[in-house]
Amino acid sequence: MLTPERHRLIVALVKEKDFVGIHELVEATGASESTIRRDLSELEEQRMLKRVHGGASVLQSKIEEPTILEKSVKREREKIAIGKFAAGLIKEHDSIFIDAGTTTYQMLPYLPDHNIMVVTNGVDIALQLTKRNIRTILLGGELKTATLSLVGRDAINSLSQYRFDKCFLGMNGIDLHHGLTTPDPDEAYVKQLALQFSDERYVLCDSDKFSRVTFAKVGDLQEITVITDDGLSQEERQAYERLSTLKVVKA
Repeated sequence: MLTPERHRLIVALVKEKDFVGIHELVEATGASESTIRRDLSELEEQRMLKRVHGGASVLQSKIEEPTILEKSVKREREKIAIGKFAAGLIKEHDSIFIDAGTTTYQMLPYLPDHNIMVVTNGVDIALQLTKRNIRTILLGGELKTATLSLVGRDAINSLSQYRFDKCFLGMNGIDLHHGLTTPDPDEAYVKQLALQFSDERYVLCDSDKFSRVTFAKVGDLQEITVITDDGLSQEERQAYERLSTLKVVKA
């Protein structure tokens, strides 16, 4: 199979399935694993796909944001492991900010039962916290139905009144050169303020979000500790550890 034909097949498979593993591409094309890895590097440079650990995934638009339902069914095991670890960092009498998101949502079953104060912009997160009788403040603002998050002027004004021991943020993209990004500028500003008003700053992000860039910048890697799963290669992990603190949990 000639290289252009192989590239067309790889791109078609990735678009069809969203993610394709290297071994599946080897079988489909009859090429060696080293050839497929070289193909993926070339196609990523051409912005035809995104290389991820173990294969390739579809390249998303920088402003495209999956709904909360779409995100909740992806990488659930990894998100649970990340959320459990993050919740274990919270101490009695902590004031914390929990960002809207499907990974931060996984913290909730493991939070301490009492003597903490939680501020959130996630409507579904606030509802679950009240069921646990955890003291909760839900920010005001405009409701984004896709993510069940509150954003806008009222969210910013209310968030500005508080200071936190720790914040826990979700993120759509983490990149060595572009830092922390999210598709929506309004959500980005809420995250920026949470970082600014917190003593300890954590980003909860599964390994699929690494080397991904979306539209609006939130901050730099040097500002935060990233809690992620064990899906990164050793080379990737070392590269990110040069710029940030990584807490890697086994999924």
